[in-house]
Amino acid sequence: MSHFAQYQDGVYADATEGRLPSLPYHHEQLRDMAAGRLEPGPFGYVEGSAGRERTADANADAFARYALRPRSLRPGAEHSGDLGVTLFGRRYPSPLLTAPIGVLEQVHEESELAVARGANPVGVPVVLSTASSTPMEEVAEAADEWWYQLYWPSDDELAESFVRRATAAGASAIVVTCDTKRLGWRPQDLSLGHLPFLRSQGTANYFSDPEFRSRLKADPEPGGVFTEAVFHFLGAFASKALSTENIARIRQWTDLPVLVKGVVRGDEAADLVDAGVDGIVVSNHGGRQIDNAVAALDALPEVVDAVGDRATVLFDSGVRSGADVAVAMALGAQAVLLGRPWVYGLAVEGAAGVEHVLRATLAELQITAELMGKDAAELDASDVTRRP
Repeated sequence: MSHFAQYQDGVYADATEGRLPSLPYHHEQLRDMAAGRLEPGPFGYVEGSAGRERTADANADAFARYALRPRSLRPGAEHSGDLGVTLFGRRYPSPLLTAPIGVLEQVHEESELAVARGANPVGVPVVLSTASSTPMEEVAEAADEWWYQLYWPSDDELAESFVRRATAAGASAIVVTCDTKRLGWRPQDLSLGHLPFLRSQGTANYFSDPEFRSRLKADPEPGGVFTEAVFHFLGAFASKALSTENIARIRQWTDLPVLVKGVVRGDEAADLVDAGVDGIVVSNHGGRQIDNAVAALDALPEVVDAVGDRATVLFDSGVRSGADVAVAMALGAQAVLLGRPWVYGLAVEGAAGVEHVLRATLAELQITAELMGKDAAELDASDVTRRP
């Protein structure tokens, strides 16, 4: 069993010798530090959301509407404090994964490699974005455990190439994001004219792909602006006709577990499971795609009910703390993807910043579960209630 809570003991012990943490533990404070390190364009790209950002606000507000109900008198001997979970036949030390976030070269020069180095010591799997700044094969060498997130391109042969590459490189699962047929309306990016893809950022998996390169007249130019490769990337980025039939085709390309991310409806989740999907990630893309959409946490119980025990349900969007992870698990999530907080840690201190955020989140989760009188995986609807 991993004793994540001992991280807290170490912080206090270090303080007795005059060593205080270099990074804060509140998300808002870490975000402000990152804002001071990053240029306005990159910071706005990470922080910004769609429209008036009501969906992003709703994600945070939803967590505030739910209250945990601890069992204070339950004998401690009845639970171990273990955070371990089993997903698709594999045992993981905790229910936490890093959410797939692309274009990390604008946040830190070591991008996904730094994320892997920060996640490895904590035992947290990295979910690698299709729009990463580092080719998946290089990330595979650096990461102890990783999943591959697929933005299904308009070119099915390119989609197949990505999936086969990820499988060959050692990914443990394929996560298809279904809510990004095109980029959402993002005023923070628009106000600065900041679209990093136009500068060849976030294109490493495309530019290194033999199927993609076969469509070009000349080799891609890393860092090139308005090149043939950039324009081909923009045209190929996302399929506007993604359906359960498309996703079912992945079974011809890999034997890895297949999840679909970006689902907030029970009926859609049920259709995907009927089509053979192994897992559903309840997510609204952190509020980045549609303004005034349903909060992901509010959609979680509906999806859990619709799926039942036929598939694994994970959660993403609005998670900022270990207590948030506990709420999502009580509402039925079997694992949780954490996004913006570790990106801010990456911006401030690279791999050490990522590790700091992940350790702090898991320490709080383990302490919260212990105070709840349960192991994290035992949390259920009886442990949470909506506030009046």
